[in-house]
Amino acid sequence: QVQLVESGGGLVQPGGSLRLSCVASGFSLDHYPIGWFRQAPGKEREGVSCISNSDGSTYYRDSVKGRFTISRDNAKNTVYLQMNSLEPEDTGVYRCAAAESTDWVPSLGKEAYDYWGRGTQVTVSS
Repeated sequence: QVQLVESGGGLVQPGGSLRLSCVASGFSLDHYPIGWFRQAPGKEREGVSCISNSDGSTYYRDSVKGRFTISRDNAKNTVYLQMNSLEPEDTGVYRCAAAESTDWVPSLGKEAYDYWGRGTQVTVSS
């Protein structure tokens, strides 16, 4: 019933930009906190950004602050991740996730999220 589908990944040169989309089906996305995560080969999945459903507050890991922007379009049931000034270290499979827990607090930890998309590949290379 609940489904998240990411899109927008691809190959981009360092310094370039990319916008990822996370489209929700089966539920109203605006009722759930949404997080973006990424995982590079051989590395643990790490939280990139999240957006609250209560007040719309946004949060970012230090390495992407000032470069990435998370946003929500309720009419389209979509959450976006705008990525600018991309670096090779940003390479990985990006997945969006929705948190069902009613006691969710802003978190970039994967354990805080319940529903996950399959992911979209982002490769930053010259």
